[in-house]
Parts: sequence; structure tokens; C-alpha cells
Amino acid sequence: MSNRLPSPKPAVIAISSHVSRGSVGNRAIVFALEVLGFPVWSVPTVTMPWHPGHGSSTRIIPETGLFNTYLAELSNSPWLGEVGAVISGYLGDALQAAAIAKLVTVVRARNPDAIYICDPVIGDNGGLYVPAETAVAIRDQLLPLADIATPNRFELDWLAGDTDENAIELTKLLPVDRVLVTSAFSGSHSGNLFVLPDTNLEIRHDALAHPPHGLGDLTAALLLANLLSDQSDEVAFRRTTCSVYALLKRSISRGADELTLAEDADCIKKPPLDLTIIEDRR
Repeated sequence: MSNRLPSPKPAVIAISSHVSRGSVGNRAIVFALEVLGFPVWSVPTVTMPWHPGHGSSTRIIPETGLFNTYLAELSNSPWLGEVGAVISGYLGDALQAAAIAKLVTVVRARNPDAIYICDPVIGDNGGLYVPAETAVAIRDQLLPLADIATPNRFELDWLAGDTDENAIELTKLLPVDRVLVTSAFSGSHSGNLFVLPDTNLEIRHDALAHPPHGLGDLTAALLLANLLSDQSDEVAFRRTTCSVYALLKRSISRGADELTLAEDADCIKKPPLDLTIIEDRR
């Protein structure tokens, strides 16, 4: 029997918000990736005591020059060859988008197979919760670079500049080949829609009242982890959706106001594959 250890998994640069209490932004992204064995280089775009949905609080946003220098140093680091993916989420400032775009470009130059997932965290059914210039920067500077985008349904409508078409048609208006739409359905059912170049995949499940924040962050991170584990789009999509739904149900059953990631990490490692994909090949 060989005593050789398995090859290390690629590192992921995760760029999003950080909260002291809670399971949103990079708190969810980093946890999910590390549980599945991926080293993470974590970059905070803003630091807050808690999610703004719990009430107003202090926001510490890196000064633009320092943020740019920080990402430039990562780009020039001797360990850049370890990086196999970049994921970006909530931005604290519109000017951060340009620095993130430069970093993605440098990572791809070093590793042409690197994946970039853009989670355009800009709003929900209540409207935009970032300044319009931040949403525009994500749309114009980051989405065109992305291999995959993971908007919720409101974000998809806003980014596509249209609310009349159905979700599948709206994804075709984005400059991204693969789009996973979270909270894609309304009414008594919720779920995800994954639009790919040659097929549409959807998974529906019962809608649950008053879900905790962070589901989109967790979904983007798990989709990335599953794809980096050489799973097909279909398998990665199913495992991701099953993981998030199982963890959501458990968090709600605990009466938690945040996702209970630590208590329910088994939902990430071994999700119950109890949800079925509906496939529509074109």
C-alpha cells in the first residue's frame, strides 16, 4: 500500500464581506470550501459586526489604494500557482471591481484552467441593497470575466435589464455561458435553475418561511467546490442544491437566525441526495 498523500487541492481566492457574527459572505464561503478540503485565500471587501439584515452597524471598508495594493501583492505572490479558482461576492465599494478584475486576469494567465465564479450580490426582492454604481461595476467589469454567475432572481432581472422575459431567456442576456439562478421560482416552491449552453437544469423544493441569510454565498461556494472536484455540471448542481436545502431545513428547525454551518457540516460533506433534477435539453 502506498503511503503517498493525495495531491493537494487547488487554492481558492475568496473575495467577499466578513462579519464577526453570522454565516454570510466569506464566513460561509471559506467554511464550505475548507470543509471540503480546499485551501482559501480570504479577502474581505467590508467588515461588519453582523449582517445588515439584523440592523445597522459599523462598516469598515478598505481604502481603495490599500485594497488595490493588497490584491496586487496576491497577484505577485510566489504561491500564485497554487490558485485554481477565484470567487467574488459582496463588494464594499464600486472601485473594488477593477482590482478584482485585474486579479482574475493574472490568475488566468498563470493557470488557464482556473475558474472564476461571480456571485453578483446586489439585492433581492426589496430592491438594490448596494449603491447603483457598485451594481453597475459588477455588471460591467466582473460578469464579462466570469465562467459562472450565481444571481438570485431579482439580481438576474436587474443585471439583464429586463423583467418581462422568463429566467431562462434572461440568462441569455448576460455575458456568461453558465448561470445558476437561486430562488428562481416563486409561490409554494423555491429552488435553483442552472442554465448551460446545451441544457437547462432545475431543482424545485418546498419554500421555507423566514430563511436565514447566506444561502447564495453558500450555494456559490459549494458549486465551485463540486466543480473543482471534477464533477459534471449536473452532479455539481444536484449536490450543491441538496446540501444547501438540507442545511437550511436544519437551521430553521433549530430556530436559528443564521445558518448553522458548524453544527451541520455533514450536510456539506455528504449531502442527502433527495432532490431530483428536471432536465430540458435544447
